[in-house]
Amino acid sequence: MIELLRRFGGKFRRYMVIGPVCKLIEVIFDLLTPLVIAQMIDKGIGARDVNAAVHYGMVLAAMAVIGISFTLVCQKMAALTSQGMGTDIRGALYEHINKLSYAELDRFGTPSLITRITNDVNQVQLAVALGVRMLIRWPFLAVGSMCAALAIDLKLGIIFLICTPAIGLVFWFVMARCIPYYKQLQAKLDRIALICREGLSGARVVRAFVREGHERERFAQAADAQANTAVVVGKLSSILNPVTFLVMNLGVCAILWVGGIQVNVGELTQGQVMAFVNYMTQTLTSIVYVANLVVVFTKASASASRINEVLNCVPSITDEDNEPVALPEPSELAGGTVPVPALSLSHASFSFGTGAANAVNDVTLELPLGKTLGIIGGTGSGKSTLVSLIPRLYDASTGSVSVMGSDVRAWPLDQLRHVVATVPQRASLVSGTIRSNLTWRDESATDEELWAALDMAQASEFVRNKLQGLDAPVEAGGKNFSGGQRQRLTIARALVGSPQILIMDDFASALDFKTDAALRHAIRERGVRGAAEGGLPLTTVIVSQRVPTVRDADMICVLDHGSVAGLGTHDELYASCQLYREICQAPRGARGPSGECGARVRPNRPRIRLRKGGLLDESVYFFRFGRHDDGQCVRQR
Repeated sequence: MIELLRRFGGKFRRYMVIGPVCKLIEVIFDLLTPLVIAQMIDKGIGARDVNAAVHYGMVLAAMAVIGISFTLVCQKMAALTSQGMGTDIRGALYEHINKLSYAELDRFGTPSLITRITNDVNQVQLAVALGVRMLIRWPFLAVGSMCAALAIDLKLGIIFLICTPAIGLVFWFVMARCIPYYKQLQAKLDRIALICREGLSGARVVRAFVREGHERERFAQAADAQANTAVVVGKLSSILNPVTFLVMNLGVCAILWVGGIQVNVGELTQGQVMAFVNYMTQTLTSIVYVANLVVVFTKASASASRINEVLNCVPSITDEDNEPVALPEPSELAGGTVPVPALSLSHASFSFGTGAANAVNDVTLELPLGKTLGIIGGTGSGKSTLVSLIPRLYDASTGSVSVMGSDVRAWPLDQLRHVVATVPQRASLVSGTIRSNLTWRDESATDEELWAALDMAQASEFVRNKLQGLDAPVEAGGKNFSGGQRQRLTIARALVGSPQILIMDDFASALDFKTDAALRHAIRERGVRGAAEGGLPLTTVIVSQRVPTVRDADMICVLDHGSVAGLGTHDELYASCQLYREICQAPRGARGPSGECGARVRPNRPRIRLRKGGLLDESVYFFRFGRHDDGQCVRQR
């Protein structure tokens, strides 16, 4: 908590001084109030002097008005400090989270980061507000009341010395057992946030598999676990007030008993006894509030440590002091010479943690400018992880990755990720409009450039059918578009801004074969046209599990458990790489080197039977295989 105050409390320092000073003035009036009441009782009511009673009553009213005025000022200072610091902490957290690499984001987890930026910051805000308003009030009021009471009578002060430690012992007993539970509560809130995020974002899948009951049970278990911990804390905390007020009331009874005897013998006045009772009440009530502040600050301390854990996390990927990299000039390509490769990996390896197996293992390859690299392999073979090393979403654990002849660690990240455009495996759109999503790479892109990108991505047709065109709304996550439409919009977004390297990670998973072929043809034409117009040719990296998608690539990299199982053209790999040949011969494969379809596919054979109501339907669908214009095999029913 102290670290957060040092980091974000500087510009609110004057508020944190003015607020407690105003509260201190209010406390002084509170400490004087029992003395004024004692004078009112002794000189006014006891002496039957109406004027004296009215005089002291007016003094009490004036003190109340002044105290309330200072309280309002303190409240405003507390609001300005807590809300201002909360806003700054959230802004700093969000900015820092966006600087973290995929490795740090994987370590924290999205639900935990959301909880830290919302609930944990709220806890810190509450602690700051109460700190400005109450941190000086209740301790000062407790000590001041005790000193004032002892000044009235030392004999009655012994009751204070007995009651105060008794209440302190109760607080220590309760708080020592509550504090560990507060940290557990925050962790269980992370679990609830995780289940909520999974259930809401995957609502369609949950309903498709009729898992609503299972998800409700998961949420109920997480909520019950959090509630049970909160109940335990509540039960422990519930001991405080009854025991405290029991001790306080017993102390008041003792004061009245002993004070009554002293009044009878003339050692004390009635007003002094009432003042002593008021001070006793103020002292013990202050201790109760101090205990509540301890609870709040304990929660805030746990939250502050979680916030500091994120803020103190040093990003593993930085570009400090990196100078802009000079790109090859188009004139250097004259005569067919290529000055530097577009992409080069030298013994690159990567693992997701210390001691974990390599997800990418000792990959070495080189791709010239304007060429296409196809990456293929089974599920979990490391395809997406490999291409994540190129725009430096992850840093290679060993070896090197170079773009345009320069190691990616030497590039400024803004320049690198402007040169390298990525189409992620999971199509991701944000709320706004089609235009606002397309202009992420280049905010100054014209409508003509946007429509050109949409044409290449085979998305212009459905965008033109929208009444608002480029200004058509996009819901959060692009939920108002189909999977194929979202995928094509993310491809168009990557093409805006004229990237030199285009990475498409499983970009055709939601596209039909015809759209897939048309898209690849448009991208090839765009690369050729860019070079003809005096620019650098477009270099493309395609990740796919479809052989037809990568078969025309200039180089194909076959991955097997993160290692390169084969590297070459389609014909070379079909002849020399057993794994690639097995992929080609799978039922959904493409033709071999001589043009035949996969060996396991036989035309006019029943391939699919549909189930209805859980039973095997007798309807049998037959497929015949034909050839598309680009030479790939396509199935027709």
